[in-house]
Amino acid sequence: MTQVETAMAILMKTFDSYAGSQGSKDSLSKAEVKTLLEKELPGLLKAAKNQEEVDKLLKGLDFNGDSEVDFTEFMVLIVTLTTICHGRVSKK
Repeated sequence: MTQVETAMAILMKTFDSYAGSQGSKDSLSKAEVKTLLEKELPGLLKAAKNQEEVDKLLKGLDFNGDSEVDFTEFMVLIVTLTTICHGRVSKK
């Protein structure tokens, strides 16, 4: 597999390993998202100034308002964080 294919497989496997422990295997509950963030992106939570910021982030991920984060919503988070880390945020 190429590096990009490997990265894609890791992201899919990571999502799937957290999804479904509390409901649908196709989405993450708020608790599952929090666990994923704590284990996979601990620096993100440490950088938050307070719990309200974390709650705002979690609510912002749920674009369709179903109180869960599906794979597409999860990928928006990953792409956004990757773009920020890479320093290529558009300055419009």
